[in-house]
Amino acid sequence: MKDFGTTEELLIDYVEQLEETKVFELANHALDQGMNPLDLVNLIIEGMSRVGKRYEAKEYYIADLIMAGIIFRGVLELKPMTSYFSSHHKKKSGKVLLGTVKDDIHDIGKEIFRALLETHGFEVLDLGVDVSGETFVKKTREFKPDIIGLSGVLTSTIDQMKQVIDILAAAGLKDQVRIIAGANYLNADGCSYIGADAFATDASKGIEICLEWMKR
Repeated sequence: MKDFGTTEELLIDYVEQLEETKVFELANHALDQGMNPLDLVNLIIEGMSRVGKRYEAKEYYIADLIMAGIIFRGVLELKPMTSYFSSHHKKKSGKVLLGTVKDDIHDIGKEIFRALLETHGFEVLDLGVDVSGETFVKKTREFKPDIIGLSGVLTSTIDQMKQVIDILAAAGLKDQVRIIAGANYLNADGCSYIGADAFATDASKGIEICLEWMKR
């Protein structure tokens, strides 16, 4: 088995440093040398997590988070990546409608979650950031998801999440889907308050929940 030790460290560092061109070049090289696309995704996620920590430490700004998201999407769209995931997931695991709620423009956690959903065979419609409850209702009717994922970083978004779920309930849609909320500050009490079916404080746990739901 090929040893990718140095390549792995460089990839993580390049993502953390937001070196877009270097990330793409090294990712392509690693894939050409036989790196498993799932391993590559995990490396990019580690780099993204470091970007998030630097943002929390006020070393990075919103623009840097956006840049990290662009890099992540770019890696996922490399031809070897799209070919691998399309061939391994001919049957979709389910449909997920995803968005960061109104008054929040942070999306690094959502980007990581979306990537993991797609690598596990889910069809994802990502509504982006600062998404209103009305937009969630409109897109739920159009896309007909199995799961709705609400993301938020700011603690104030707990009320926005509740508002989205209340609007979905008023529209008669809440009982047609499962709703998962993702935020570092959430706990069981917060999940109960907003009316979600589940919550996750990290993307990996969120994936476990979604996969379990789709088995039922």
